[in-house]
Amino acid sequence: MTDTLTFYQDTPHDCSYLDDQMARNIYPDPNKPMTYSLYSHLIQHGFRRSGNIAYRPYCSDCNACVPVRINIQQFTLSRSQRRCLKRNQNLTITHHPATFNDEHFELYCRYLSARHLNGGMDNPTKESYLNFLTSDWGNTSFIEIRSESKLIAVAITDYVDNALSALYTFFDPNMAQYSLGTYAILQQINIAQKQGLSWLYLGYWIKDCQKMQYKQNFSAIEGYIDQQWQALES
Repeated sequence: MTDTLTFYQDTPHDCSYLDDQMARNIYPDPNKPMTYSLYSHLIQHGFRRSGNIAYRPYCSDCNACVPVRINIQQFTLSRSQRRCLKRNQNLTITHHPATFNDEHFELYCRYLSARHLNGGMDNPTKESYLNFLTSDWGNTSFIEIRSESKLIAVAITDYVDNALSALYTFFDPNMAQYSLGTYAILQQINIAQKQGLSWLYLGYWIKDCQKMQYKQNFSAIEGYIDQQWQALES
């Protein structure tokens, strides 16, 4: 990869996940057009996207951010995940193209107001919403989750080579007891299983970051450590 692609590092900035920490990212050469194929390659090496931009944490004195993915063939449901599926068995799932939708946006705004108030993501605009969740080169699906006719969650999912990538999920903040974040990941695992895909990428996991702890509740989790994927200990 490095034989054909140059990477650039940004300046230090406040870490979004760990208090009193500074962070840096690396980015592929912005003069080289990003494509579905290139991103499919980069995600196998720990990269992630935000809108059109692919990035990877690259801090000189910290390696807390671990890219993680679920091995679909080895995945098994836990008891709590079985209960989550049973609790939500009457919900319906539909796939939509990655375009602006007023109903989605209204739910997104309510979710951010409840979960990320004053966190830099609140008060979104149509442009910031699309710039974050969509890309010009990707294959992205907005997966709607409804209770009867009511929209209660949307999972933004990227298709990459032999895998899915769970980019972001937002849901009705008044329905936290239904574990809709977990349910959305289980549905993406189900889609990957039905399509014969090998992996579901979940972005980054940090051991000491409470809001990322849910990721370790899924079996068959692998982490990209020392430039290779390996099973993470429970």
